[in-house]
Amino acid sequence: MYITCLDLEGVLVPEIWIAFAEASGIPELKITTREEPDYDKLMKYRIGILKEHGLGLKEIQETIAKIDPMPGAKEFLDELRSFTQVIIISDTFSQFAGPLMKKLGYPTIFCNTLEVAESGEITGFKMRVENSKFTTVKALQSIGFETIASGDSHNDLGMIRASKAGFLFKSPDSIKAENPDLPAYETYDELMNAIKKAMD
Repeated sequence: MYITCLDLEGVLVPEIWIAFAEASGIPELKITTREEPDYDKLMKYRIGILKEHGLGLKEIQETIAKIDPMPGAKEFLDELRSFTQVIIISDTFSQFAGPLMKKLGYPTIFCNTLEVAESGEITGFKMRVENSKFTTVKALQSIGFETIASGDSHNDLGMIRASKAGFLFKSPDSIKAENPDLPAYETYDELMNAIKKAMD
């Protein structure tokens, strides 16, 4: 029995923080897990910048409302879900993911939670578990599932390497170069074929 585990940002939807960096005109917010592997450090840095500029959850959600899934992402997910269980495992937050899940047809997502003050200021964040993608894949395996995983960033490598089959998808050249043994794909058709082949 298989479960396919997919990253969200960079795989199915554009990077939320990059979109917000462009909307707010704050280039420092463009840094993602593609550049900074330490997610804890990255989030503390982001929260500091938001505080500095007096920006909160409302402003980020206004940007998210305008983000659409990548072309072909919903069709890819729909087809994938027709023959295997799919879980999106993301380091994003439930307060960000909601509107995007609606546009993707409400797939299952495991993500984290932001701590938000009454004023709307983001004061912190609560990770579901440490090293959540790797930990989740190992937990699924412990209850009898084979996992297939795909993602684009440093924080996806744990779940990709721990799975029966794992693939990089739309990854930057630097990550592909550091992981030459991992198959890397650029289109949903290629990824779909690789997943089907892994399940045969």
